[in-house]
Amino acid sequence: MRAQIYITHKPFPETVALLEPHGRVIWNKTDDSWSHDRIAAACSAADAIMVFMPDSLTAEDIAGFGNLKIVAGALKGYDNFDIAALAERGIWFSNVPDLLTVPTAELGVGLLIGLARHIPASDAFIREGRFAGWTPRFYGRGLAGATAGIIGMGAVGRALAERLKPFGMNIVYFDRKPCVDAEVGTFLPKERVVAESDFLFPLTHLYRETHHLIGAEEIAGMKKGALLVNIGRGGLVDEEAVADALVTGHLAGYAADVFEMEDWIVPGRPLSISRRLLAMSDKTVFTPHTGSAVTEVRMAIEREAALNIIDVLRGKPPRNAVLDVPWVLAQA
Repeated sequence: MRAQIYITHKPFPETVALLEPHGRVIWNKTDDSWSHDRIAAACSAADAIMVFMPDSLTAEDIAGFGNLKIVAGALKGYDNFDIAALAERGIWFSNVPDLLTVPTAELGVGLLIGLARHIPASDAFIREGRFAGWTPRFYGRGLAGATAGIIGMGAVGRALAERLKPFGMNIVYFDRKPCVDAEVGTFLPKERVVAESDFLFPLTHLYRETHHLIGAEEIAGMKKGALLVNIGRGGLVDEEAVADALVTGHLAGYAADVFEMEDWIVPGRPLSISRRLLAMSDKTVFTPHTGSAVTEVRMAIEREAALNIIDVLRGKPPRNAVLDVPWVLAQA
């Protein structure tokens, strides 16, 4: 009997073609996400399933799985999946750890420049027919000579630092330990990174101890008029605290590609983006989780996820097996 391979979001044709010699491929043919129940039903019938960032699997879901051998993530972060429950049932979970790094860092630079130079508001001003020639408007912030702070100097943090330095920026960072390569930037305690940054990027994994890593207390410790950019995980930032700081003017702006509502595994997460944040279009810049939305990159990510599936269907471990501690274990 042929293996049953499910893909929860519309894939590239090349992905389907790569998998078809190894089983019957059933994929989402719409542009919308499958519901949580639809994904759980697919897992109960599948030998292998490819999942994406909006998806999630809980221990309760996993208890009903039958022949499932691998959940292959076409993603880097995996906070929404109960890795421990999968492992207990002998089900592999794999991710794609490297391919998202550069495009995510590039988007971080774009969001920073868009926010610092009021690009979305300037574009809207012209489209509304209000531009009749130069006037002293939309004065923003330059990058040269400013300090960018990065909390979490992993692969994305390093790629971001490499792209910000040529703008003439000073890079400070905090991580569990200093980087061996001193050229990355200056290692400082987290409180000093927060206090000295003109532009702050939280880029850690999402665990219990990093949930709301940037909350009201941390924002109060930032420079008045600083900018905050989130391309890591939505739950790293307390969005309501950000809204409060934007209203008072302590924060000059907030840009994000990720949002708290996406972190399905977090108890009590908000179910939508803060209405107050959405209303402050003059102080915010948002993108819909498009950090890796570069066509050739997304194709490569799907290919790598497919190769993980093929490995397991051939009786081998996946090349990118995840054995890390997930959110649910971090709470124990």
